[in-house]
Amino acid sequence: MGFLSVIRRWALRDKMPIREIARRTGLSRNTIKKYLREGAVEPQFKTPKRPSKLDPYADRLSAWLLIQTRKSRKERRTVKHMHADLVKLGYDSSYERVAAFARAWREDRHRAEQTTGRGTYVPLVFAPGEAFQFDWSEDWANIGGERVKLQVAHIKLSHSRAFLVRAYPLQTHEMLFEAHWHAFRVFGGVPGRGIYDNMKTAVDRVGKGKQRDVNARFKAMASHYVFEPEFCNPAAGWEKGQVEKNVQDARNRMWQVMPVCADLAELNQWLEDRCIALWTETPHKALPGTIADVWQAEKPTLMALPPAFDGFIEHSKRVSPTCLITFERNRYSVPASFANRRVSLHVYPERLVVVAEGQAVCKHARIIERSHRKPGKVIYDWRHYLAVIQRKPGALRNGAPFTEMPDAFRQLQDHMLRKEGGDREMVDILSLVLQHNEEDVLRAVELALEAGVPTKTHILNLLHRLIDRRPTDRPVVDPPDALALQTTPEANVSRYDGLRQTEEKRHAS
Repeated sequence: MGFLSVIRRWALRDKMPIREIARRTGLSRNTIKKYLREGAVEPQFKTPKRPSKLDPYADRLSAWLLIQTRKSRKERRTVKHMHADLVKLGYDSSYERVAAFARAWREDRHRAEQTTGRGTYVPLVFAPGEAFQFDWSEDWANIGGERVKLQVAHIKLSHSRAFLVRAYPLQTHEMLFEAHWHAFRVFGGVPGRGIYDNMKTAVDRVGKGKQRDVNARFKAMASHYVFEPEFCNPAAGWEKGQVEKNVQDARNRMWQVMPVCADLAELNQWLEDRCIALWTETPHKALPGTIADVWQAEKPTLMALPPAFDGFIEHSKRVSPTCLITFERNRYSVPASFANRRVSLHVYPERLVVVAEGQAVCKHARIIERSHRKPGKVIYDWRHYLAVIQRKPGALRNGAPFTEMPDAFRQLQDHMLRKEGGDREMVDILSLVLQHNEEDVLRAVELALEAGVPTKTHILNLLHRLIDRRPTDRPVVDPPDALALQTTPEANVSRYDGLRQTEEKRHAS
């Protein structure tokens, strides 16, 4: 660069002849003229393109490299394997030339992706009430003193950027449906469009372009809330970049400052309150005011909130001879009248409902156990087995479901089973809950135990008094002195024989 500067100064400022410059520098006059004509201020050397033995195979090698990029890392072939294949096709040069070609090809492809592919984006803008974005993430929380991994649903309005975060133990349909209901409830309405990635709970199959086979239950949920689902291209998370950023921001603004919660319901309530508080603290950036200010302006454009979608997932189950059905490694009891029959199981995030003959026959709290090392649990309802013990009263003594009866029933059972025929009387007392309010039956048993008369007859008498709303306590009677007995009656039944026959006359028989 300094050499060219000297030549330009001699020629342009000092007006030195070309011949004299050539004599001083030792360069040819044509070279000096070329530098001055091109106006070069720094030297540029172009490497001449020389023919290579790899040129006839360049297109084929490029195609092989492109195919490898579409395979998983474990399935990709190395450059040495490609060199061996080229040798079989007639290539007779070194492996280093093939490796250099592969490096240059990868650099060119990476540069193209960063300039014209994934590295280039178009800013998006959304009208009020137009759309919302949804995404899942995995985070950890301390629940009941135990560190638990949770699946977290993120829902964000695209215009006002109001958001809601809600935690669940699983990423299943019923969890997805409940997350939408709570989001629309907090937002105060439903936008016109929902933007998702190709999650399995929504898309059964990804087709060509924008073609998707949408899950039937997800489609029913979208139809109920009257919004149009839209799915991003595969591996194109930037198409819903607002909620993707919300996943990152939530870890700093919520999960790292989260308190210890007793259960999942308390955690979700804290998350909801925290999200609403952050609306008022976070500026919108694109529009004046905070997120809460823009949300208040967007709220009237949202569709009025319909009733909650009945977001259950249905499974067909066969009831075992022991009146149990199996779901997620746990077993739940069903009324004995449906043993050995098919029933429909409706799965909700927090409960299970067994439906048969068009009616709900029983409900159970859902148990979700993530560890597969622990054995499954059996959840009994002793009421479901009353029809069985009416035919088999002996099963009451060691029946597993009856270990979960209330304490009053357990104490009464201890008294009843000590006497002959007590199991049958105990079954009759338990069967009263099928016809009367269980609280009344339980109260009658407690009163009988307190009185020290735990018998079937006394319990029935107390139950009818409770049903008729009559007092069950003995009244306190204070008789006057005039009513006091003068002669204490004798317990002598022989006097009644005189009534039967007196002087050969029969009065009674």
